[in-house]
Formats: sequence, structure tokens, C-alpha cells
Amino acid sequence: MKIIVCIKQVPDTKGGVKFNPDGTLDRSAMLAIMNPDDKAGLEAALRLKDEHGGKVTVMTMGPPKAEAVLRESLAMGADEAVLITDPLLGGADTWATSQTLAGAIRNMDYDLIITGRQAIDGDTAQVGPQLSEHLNIPVISYAEEIKVDGEEIIIKRQYDDRYHIIKAKLPCLLTALSELGKPRYMTPGGIFDAFKADIEVWNRSKLIDVADSDLGLKGSPTQIAKASDKVRKGGGEKVNLDSAAAIDYIVEKLVEKNFA
Repeated sequence: MKIIVCIKQVPDTKGGVKFNPDGTLDRSAMLAIMNPDDKAGLEAALRLKDEHGGKVTVMTMGPPKAEAVLRESLAMGADEAVLITDPLLGGADTWATSQTLAGAIRNMDYDLIITGRQAIDGDTAQVGPQLSEHLNIPVISYAEEIKVDGEEIIIKRQYDDRYHIIKAKLPCLLTALSELGKPRYMTPGGIFDAFKADIEVWNRSKLIDVADSDLGLKGSPTQIAKASDKVRKGGGEKVNLDSAAAIDYIVEKLVEKNFA
């Protein structure tokens, strides 16, 4: 099997986030990690490779520092890595990001594309389905189990309080939940090899059938009205009352807020 896994380097929100004047994230100024759902998708791809053979290629779009998550992926067992980076691509929303990834993937042969369900920095869950539309292949979202049977893939798909079992012919795209697989650890040998490995670096010139008007901040129909760090709560109101008075006080506040 030839599997492409799209991964994203996202801000480690434990260390806070920073913004550019135009409202986009200042990714170069923040600590970064591999997006958790993408990491589960990578683990699923590696398990398919272990079971059926083949090749796993990881791909990310981002600034040069995004190379770090590609090397982490290689250390986990991926075979090849592609970094798509170009100043023209900065500030992309989901539409421009999916257009960029599709333009890059048109250079490649594949049986299966795996993306994470959503990224923790945007939480949109849009890039995977949009990518499948650009490439004109089926998509199965919210995958929590995968089986391959010949030229077909069978997915257990999470859905509200139940699940679906969906079968599709390859090639197709699936979006991975974190439940899809607990990521394996990098091995010492894998880390050593990953830092010696060559990573392909592609720019705008490698994108096929994509117009400049669909790339980067200028090609992003989503406009950011306001951006801020986590909202910090105030200390609140403190009162010292006996049990009966406390109950009356709570009820009064609930009525005041239209909760009762």
C-alpha cells in the first residue's frame, strides 16, 4: 500500500499562543507539537504498513520549523517526508490549506490518504473533507478502526451514540480520531536515522492545478474578526453565609441570570 499521512505542526497551547497583527497565529514564536489526531492517523498508517507492507509518506505545510514533526514521523517509522513551504502560503485558512495539499498530492501515487479529524489550533474538521473533494475521491470521517480487504477499506466510524461500518474502494481518504491508535514511541535507532534522512522541500512551483488566488492569506475566504489568547476568568464574588441563606442566595442568582 502507498499511504500519505497529512500532519500539522500546531502550537503547544500549554505555553500560550501569540498572534500576528493580521490575526493569524505567529507560529514561529511558539512551542509546537504534532497535532494529536494526526499522530493517531500516522500510527494507523504504520500499522497498515506492518500488516500489508508498502510505504508511508508524511506531508505537512508550514514554515521551515515544521520539519521537526516530519523528523518525528520518520523516527516513528514513516518512509518519506515532504515539507511544503513558501511565503506565498502563509496565513492560509482551511480552503487554501486543502488546495495546497491537493496540489502537492497530485504529484504522487497513493492508495490511501489519512488526515486527523481536526487540528487543536483551529478545531474546524474541514481540511480532510475538502481535500477529498479537490482530489475527487471518497472520504470517511471520524474513523476509529481500520481494516483493509484487498482493494477495499472497512472503517468503523464514530457517530453520536452509535457507530457506522463503512466500506469503500481504494483510493480514498479518511479522517482519524485519536482513538484510532495509541502512537508508538520513537526508537533510538529511528531518531538517529531520522536526523540523517533527507526531507523533500517543495514550494509553490510543485503545486499542480492550483491558482495563486486560492493560496495563502489572499486565497482564504475566512476573515478573522478578532483573535485573543485564552480568556482569563476573574476571581468572582465571594460570600460568607449559613446554609439557609446560601440556598436563597444561589436561587436568587439563578433567577437573575434567567436559569430558573
